[in-house]
Amino acid sequence: MRVVVPFGGRTPKTRLASFFDADERREFAVAMLRDVLDAVRAADGDPTVVADAPVSVDAPVTVDDRPLTEVVGDELGGDDPVAVVMADLALATPAALARLFETDADVVAAPGLGGGTNALVVRHPDFSVDYHGASILDHRRIARDAGCSFAEVDSMRLAVDVDEPTDLVEVLVHGEGRAREWLVDAGVRLEGGSGRVEAVRERR
Repeated sequence: MRVVVPFGGRTPKTRLASFFDADERREFAVAMLRDVLDAVRAADGDPTVVADAPVSVDAPVTVDDRPLTEVVGDELGGDDPVAVVMADLALATPAALARLFETDADVVAAPGLGGGTNALVVRHPDFSVDYHGASILDHRRIARDAGCSFAEVDSMRLAVDVDEPTDLVEVLVHGEGRAREWLVDAGVRLEGGSGRVEAVRERR
């Protein structure tokens, strides 16, 4: 299956500025992207990265700095199914992606925490995307209005997109790839308290 992986590489992960400087945020974002590409290929997907700035990874890269909705919209509408998998799904595994790819519906979505859409499979030419706001609600509506069958994949590993410092906890607890290794090397660790554990950084 052809898989589009959008990547915001120009100013990535600004909400992690309390942990990392701009160069570090880009390094971490690329580590997550590489993990996603590995998982896509292991799930028999054929990935292409669409980035807003050049990035060097082991996959074809198209540079396109338009908004995400426009970029992804232009990738849809053909005769063959297309998957869209976000580049910051640091917990994604081949098994989770294979379940997404193999679920039988015109449109298959993996909702993200907070109302986003972290991954899609589109098999219907009349479906379009809208990544503004709570996009999973929009995608349910768009599929219904277009007469598309719609299914959702309930997966923790596809629901966590890494944007906030609290998301780093999930990578440290559940991550298995480059992104977790990068965090450990950068001195990020778990710290327990009276409630939930937090991610903290030991400055070196």
